[in-house]
Amino acid sequence: MKIYKLLLAAAALLAPALVSAEEWIIPRTTYYITAEQQKLPDFPAPPKAGSPEDRKDLAAVFDWQQKRTPEQCAKAQAAAHADFENFFGDLSPFATPLPEEAAAIFKRVKTETDGIAADIKDKYKRPRPFMRDPVLNPCLGRVGGLAYPSGHATISRLLALLLSDLVPARRKLFLDRADEAALDRVIGGVHHPADTAAGKKLADRLYPLYKKSPAFAADLKTLRGLLLRDKVKVKAGK
Repeated sequence: MKIYKLLLAAAALLAPALVSAEEWIIPRTTYYITAEQQKLPDFPAPPKAGSPEDRKDLAAVFDWQQKRTPEQCAKAQAAAHADFENFFGDLSPFATPLPEEAAAIFKRVKTETDGIAADIKDKYKRPRPFMRDPVLNPCLGRVGGLAYPSGHATISRLLALLLSDLVPARRKLFLDRADEAALDRVIGGVHHPADTAAGKKLADRLYPLYKKSPAFAADLKTLRGLLLRDKVKVKAGK
């Protein structure tokens, strides 16, 4: 028990260093919405540490560690880099390779969204599951940063909402893929279920704000002009 407590203490000491390293490289932008709009002071907190909800959240990560398969870990690893191609490349309604204009837009969306998620992470400072219990062995590796909300869950859902506006007939397909991307982070051992649920909530709050932005409207118009109509028609019913 003493060794276990020492391991937990060491993990707690290491966590701030890992977090700081990540936070330094996440830029904050106001391309679509203002800094004031990005604050979201009422965004809900994660389960209180040690609460029944928190213990259940951590237990879910242990459960996935026991039942996950090598194939599931490989799938989660394949989407470890959170970008449009990794999440939606095989469902893309655009040309292959992705047109440069589209890639630039998706990068802008991700950069702004990542910065907003990082600010909420910094506010609540929830450690990743494996930083809380050294018995956990994430198959995605002991990545740095904080847990709540999940950045992957946030950006995958936000991109799914964007794609749903472009190709409404495929909305369920895009949202299901985003849900898979979020679950992969729990299976991989780097997020609690509450982290990914919060990421989805954050995307649902941000997307309507983005849509009110003239810059975002212009980017959507550009993306619509890049759609491959035949590709959309072929896949719309799937």
